[in-house]
Amino acid sequence: MTRVRPLAAASLLILTMAAPARADVTAFIGANMTPDNRQARGAAFGIGLLVIGFEGEYSFTPDDPLATAPALWTGMGNLLLQSPVPFFGFQPYFTTGGGFYHESLGLHSSTGVALNTGGGVKMNLVGPLRLRIDYRIFKLGSSALYSPAHRLYAGINIKF
Repeated sequence: MTRVRPLAAASLLILTMAAPARADVTAFIGANMTPDNRQARGAAFGIGLLVIGFEGEYSFTPDDPLATAPALWTGMGNLLLQSPVPFFGFQPYFTTGGGFYHESLGLHSSTGVALNTGGGVKMNLVGPLRLRIDYRIFKLGSSALYSPAHRLYAGINIKF
């Protein structure tokens, strides 16, 4: 019993000293550049502890039949490695993860597993409001018309 109390006290001390979890939400608009530029839009929700974060993201790009560019839906779960604090108002990050995709163009339809890698920066604006710039490369399944797909976006990010 005498060993349990110091261990419990040490555990409680470590838990109370841990950095609080931070969360943020992003609404974005950008460009899917594969095989032709089309508007991409979506949203992401993330939570992080100092350097490591986790994020869920949904994105949609409409098709362009004249350019034979398919519509693309993605839903991803990502791990983020980010600077613990902003430098001169900029917080860079690297991200990688996986999830699903659905691609369609005319009679073609493909659904499967996708991987993504990318990075970006969150820039402080006012209070909890930030601008987020992000670039991702999506490795889509073997039945996709175009893989990898490249996406660049800008979004409004709110941290809480």
